Amino acid sequence: MRPKGKWALFFCALLAAAALTGFGVYRMASGTRPFAHVRAQDIAQAQVELSPPGRRAVLPREDMEELAGILRVATVYQRDNSYRDYCGQTAVYTLTFTDGAQVTIAACNPFLVLDGVGFRTSFEPCQALQALAGEQVEKAYEITQDP
Repeated sequence: MRPKGKWALFFCALLAAAALTGFGVYRMASGTRPFAHVRAQDIAQAQVELSPPGRRAVLPREDMEELAGILRVATVYQRDNSYRDYCGQTAVYTLTFTDGAQVTIAACNPFLVLDGVGFRTSFEPCQALQALAGEQVEKAYEITQDP
């Protein structure tokens, strides 16, 4: 009877290890939405800087709903600080919330950098943040260039 008990114990330990590994893989693949509950009325002010070219803009109130909608669906996956090796355009949003909290969100596909911590992200929300930044900076630049 002894050998049977050892095999049962070994099998249970193997099963537990497989379950923990499966759970870890699931958590990495499922991701989280850090801004799932953000509403436009929660954002007091939003500034964006597009780099390059290094231009800034303040988002008007009427564009806050679009920004909040993009942020609600943005999903981050595993931490990944290799964004530092990224070469390309980055849109950096600085959000000030009505409760006084402030957060910095940098969108550089395929990364979202939240307060200096890089995460892998899905393509669409990151691209939408970059497109919104481009539109806002272009509008702000046109206004300042008008005679």
